[in-house]
Amino acid sequence: MKVLLINGQNHKGSTYHIGRILAEKLTLPAEIDEIFLPRDMPHFCCGCARCFMEGESLCPHYETTKPLTERMDEADVLIFTSPVYVYHATGSMKAFLDHYGYRWMVHRPEAKMFGKQAVVISTAAGAGMKPTCKDIADSCFFWGIGKIYRYGLAVHAVKWSEVSAKKRQQIEKKTDQLAAKIKDRARRVKPSLKTKGLFKVMSIAQKRGFNPADKVYWEEKGWSTGSARPWKDK
Repeated sequence: MKVLLINGQNHKGSTYHIGRILAEKLTLPAEIDEIFLPRDMPHFCCGCARCFMEGESLCPHYETTKPLTERMDEADVLIFTSPVYVYHATGSMKAFLDHYGYRWMVHRPEAKMFGKQAVVISTAAGAGMKPTCKDIADSCFFWGIGKIYRYGLAVHAVKWSEVSAKKRQQIEKKTDQLAAKIKDRARRVKPSLKTKGLFKVMSIAQKRGFNPADKVYWEEKGWSTGSARPWKDK
């Protein structure tokens, strides 16, 4: 099982450590890959819309995003970690996700995403984990990821070294539970009815198509003109 950690910060705080603990319960260290933001994606989306209207290779930051995209596609499990910044995900995580709007189901979703699992992890000293997790889970859902888990925790500490023994026990128990669920579903992930329903709506819309790049993509896949579906392509 290949696991990719996508960290919404460069430093290794409480959120990072929880993500790493979970990753090591899923696979061997050699099978764990890590992206750190903003180190590995320092650019903000400039809103040129070329990825939507013409193709993602025309994004001004394509040379940066291309290797990151390949690493996401190769992974079986994506673990997103973001501490709470003003009740939401970090700016660097948002900048990363903004570059993948073209992969939302309304545009050109990647078939591999429908067979993946994702975990969204967030911590704070106090509150804000729910909206932070939602920021990231929204993209995971609209990418078509088959199964998405969320884990938000108030650690009541600013540094990982200050997290109490009781909280660490709680983290161990929760990550054990998550790891067991992920392993149980490994290689037999199917998207939810909600995801399938949205995909159906998008397939009908793409028969007309308001964007030539998207329309051609769906036709080539056989998603809008036939019965082919990405979760059946596996």
